[in-house]
Amino acid sequence: MPPPDESGAPAASRRRFRRVPSWAGPATRLVHGGQLPDLNSGAIAPPVYQTSTFRYPAPFSEAAPYGPVYIYSREANPTVEGPTELIRQLEGGEAARLFASGMGAISAAALSLVRAGEEIVAPEALYGGSTALLREVLPRFGVRVRFLNDAAVADLERSVPPTTRFGLLETPTNPVLRVHDIRRWAEVLHRDGGALLVDNTFASPVNQRPLACGADLVVESATKYLGGHSDLTAGAVVGRAELVDRIDPQHHLGSPLDPFAAFLLHRSLKTLDLRVHRQNENAAVVLAALQDDPGVQRLHYPGLASPEEEEIASRQMTGRGGMVALSLRGGRPAVDRFLSGLRIVQVASSLGGVESLVSVPRDTSQRGLSEAELTSRGIDDGLVRLSLGIEDADDLVRDLREALAFARGGPAPPL
Repeated sequence: MPPPDESGAPAASRRRFRRVPSWAGPATRLVHGGQLPDLNSGAIAPPVYQTSTFRYPAPFSEAAPYGPVYIYSREANPTVEGPTELIRQLEGGEAARLFASGMGAISAAALSLVRAGEEIVAPEALYGGSTALLREVLPRFGVRVRFLNDAAVADLERSVPPTTRFGLLETPTNPVLRVHDIRRWAEVLHRDGGALLVDNTFASPVNQRPLACGADLVVESATKYLGGHSDLTAGAVVGRAELVDRIDPQHHLGSPLDPFAAFLLHRSLKTLDLRVHRQNENAAVVLAALQDDPGVQRLHYPGLASPEEEEIASRQMTGRGGMVALSLRGGRPAVDRFLSGLRIVQVASSLGGVESLVSVPRDTSQRGLSEAELTSRGIDDGLVRLSLGIEDADDLVRDLREALAFARGGPAPPL
């Protein structure tokens, strides 16, 4: 994480935050950064400014001792500024904005930066909500969308036309954890003046920093790893100031992050580094333990798909994340028995929390796709997606192995 950029910093970081030494590491900065001492009167935990409006100077002035004046919470709120600044630093961007959800962040970016007659390009493998936005919403406003299959991605330099203004990339992908080369995508889009937005939700900024790889913007569903406790929804966009400042600057689209969710997010960010490293470790242990399980037909993990993807992952990721997907032998009947045999891992659709979760993408994140689309994306009827939490790794391995044995027709696992 770079040191704070306070002198001449853009709007998202003009507040007078508590100074953290430039030599402080990311874990230290997450604990101590993003505080507004002029407003919180020395409180260690930042207060919640649960207000819709603020008294402002009369006659009106845009400046105050602590930075730009607050007017209305839809536009800016002190509680929201803290986590905004921390995420900006964590991603290494010039500016940042927070939203009420990850889809709020992606939608605001697309609607703010792409005009009628322009084109967006994206791989076919995207989160279902992003696919719906590109396929069903943006074309209503005259935006052309080009989805690239695996063959087109392999021939990226010829697949992206010069008319493309915006690219949306997800890596690792949801749910089969394929890895894309961020720098290659950025170079192709920059060739003709386009911009690249990378959805970094599955990796988190602890494991991957797309801006350092050439991306112009990065989006996070802060509901996931950044929040990390399954108790808030939020989204973030970080990147070049001239782009971020154009993204719904006064939240006219109506999706600002509320103060209490911002308070929870700021609290959660303090332990992000610890949590993600533990989740990385647990995922690696589970992956190794299930390599030869007779109930598993295929394992999905960043870099595992091919030597080429392993090279990309080793180059642009510092950790592989807490996600593992399993294709079970026996298809959907095996999946249903597997889910009912779990005792620790809980069945739920989200990810990135301290508790381990399992979901069936066909029922949740990709439920809007046709059978042909599911098949082309490698989402077979035996696929389950694991989000590993911070529990004891040995307990997770036992729970998964016993549930897999039950899925093959063995006895029900003991309580």
